[in-house]
Amino acid sequence: MTQVAHYCQKCLSANPLGQDFCARCGTRLMLITEPPASRYETAEGGPSTEEHLLERISALENRLARLTERLDRGLDLLLRQAQNSYFDRALVKALVGLLTDDGIVESERLEQLWNDRCQKDAEEQAESARREELRVKILASYHGPKRNEFENFINEGFLFIEDQQLARGIRSLERAAEMARGNAPLFAFVGEHFFKAGKTRRAQNYLEKAHESAPADIRVSLLLGLACGDQGETERAKELLNSATRMGGSSFAAHYGLGRLFIAEENWQKALREFKRALATKPSPEAHYALGCLYYQLARDELAARHLRKAINLDDGYTEAFYVLGLVYRRAGQESLASKAFAKARSSDFSRPLRPSSRKRQRQADAQATPFRSSRSNARGILTGGDRRLAEALRRDALAAFNTHDSEERHI
Repeated sequence: MTQVAHYCQKCLSANPLGQDFCARCGTRLMLITEPPASRYETAEGGPSTEEHLLERISALENRLARLTERLDRGLDLLLRQAQNSYFDRALVKALVGLLTDDGIVESERLEQLWNDRCQKDAEEQAESARREELRVKILASYHGPKRNEFENFINEGFLFIEDQQLARGIRSLERAAEMARGNAPLFAFVGEHFFKAGKTRRAQNYLEKAHESAPADIRVSLLLGLACGDQGETERAKELLNSATRMGGSSFAAHYGLGRLFIAEENWQKALREFKRALATKPSPEAHYALGCLYYQLARDELAARHLRKAINLDDGYTEAFYVLGLVYRRAGQESLASKAFAKARSSDFSRPLRPSSRKRQRQADAQATPFRSSRSNARGILTGGDRRLAEALRRDALAAFNTHDSEERHI
């Protein structure tokens, strides 16, 4: 029986099948290294189909071998870097332990600061990637005659924003917005900036343009509804906020905004319903505080105290919750508990008068304690006026809800 062997393409020595390298010269063994037509001249013509396939297999084998070698080198480099990182981390932990023993640093606080820094860096990278994606989308949405000028303003604006020069960047984007028609991504981005800065009138102007171009964008509907409500356009605001909840589901910002609008109309039952939905959507100290204030307004002191205590349990530094809780206890005749609640409020940075010296001043302080006093429906600052913490929670939730990518996916 003839023994099959694999002959080396360089020294022609026989090697057992399955061996990768020649035992004599060390060359990597392959099936074919050169086409038969370059080695033989036959009368029958060119190489057969089988020979051609063998040539292709040999070429693939050679490339695969090179790729394997590169992957091995890459893996070795990664292992070395992982080992170096491990040793660096061990050294840092040893230094932190030494400094902690000497009382120079607090290890737990340092760990928390490090985690916060890493999270902030990750968020900044994600935001930078989002802005780059948005820049490409804005440029693709432009169909005007001044393409080069528009592109220069857009690129300049985003470069300024990336370089932490936000004001200059927004000015460049506003100049670009003057040249664009129907560019919903650009209008939405600029409107979102002014909404975040609390400039609801300017935000409303840009968000209106974005809504005209993209009426199905849930995020734009939500922000525009809140901006309209803050400017006293209650009917328009309720329409947009209800539309946002129908298209994209519940959000704290939408239901809280609707609740404040109903309070301005003294429609207490609908306001209570919306605040309960806001709490169900996002349990938070602000949501419990809002319900507690509304129950205090409705003279339902037991429920008010329950929600205010929950707000305090979630955030023991919630000064306003302590103050309103003191008012609830005072109205119930529990002066001892009221004094303790007022003392807690007094221990924080709180500017409201806690112990008015006359009944008139007491009534004024009590009226200022809750942000949910009835007012005319056309009054401005309904949503963001009166309580800075609630206003900040409203903006923060609205800006986080229904990002642009999710809004588009819902309507594909």
